[in-house]
Amino acid sequence: MPFWELQRQLGIDVDRWMLRQSMSQPYGKAAACHAFEREWVECGHGLGQTRARRECQPEYEDFMECMHRTKLAVRLRTILEQREKMIKEGKYTLPDYHKGKEEQRP
Repeated sequence: MPFWELQRQLGIDVDRWMLRQSMSQPYGKAAACHAFEREWVECGHGLGQTRARRECQPEYEDFMECMHRTKLAVRLRTILEQREKMIKEGKYTLPDYHKGKEEQRP
């Protein structure tokens, strides 16, 4: 088949995202979320898909948070909304370096 090794011939790896944590890493160091992935895999090993989804939900959620940072993004958005609310109410003023003003240099 002419398209058998198309990914290798083009120098791309479409499947890389699936194996992002487990594949070999530069300098032999573990990936950022490797520990969370390992906990999730160890928890679900030998349980079957249905039972593993139910029993390993906390490990899976931790792994997904490490990969995508969705809870962190929600938290930061909440903090920024609170800051904007306080600025409008006059309870908080931005420091000069956040207003775009240059620092006085000696």
